[in-house]
Amino acid sequence: MDVLLPPLLVLGGLAAAVAAFARLARRVRRRGTAGAAASAALASWEEAFRVTSHEAYQEVRVQTERTPPLPSPDGPARGRRRS
Repeated sequence: MDVLLPPLLVLGGLAAAVAAFARLARRVRRRGTAGAAASAALASWEEAFRVTSHEAYQEVRVQTERTPPLPSPDGPARGRRRS
């Protein structure tokens, strides 16, 4: 048992660190509080290892940046026919 204790401690610490970073990444992405460098690092990691998630995130980001179309200055053209 004494031989297995150090590798188990190292692996446990590594697993805890990875889990903490994954949780931090989710929180930062949800709140939008990441700086430019942190966003770029997370985006490159996701692009390499989680391709589907990265593509979905990019699509959502593009959709939020789009502006809705402005209404016509003439008002709605419902019910009117041009002759």
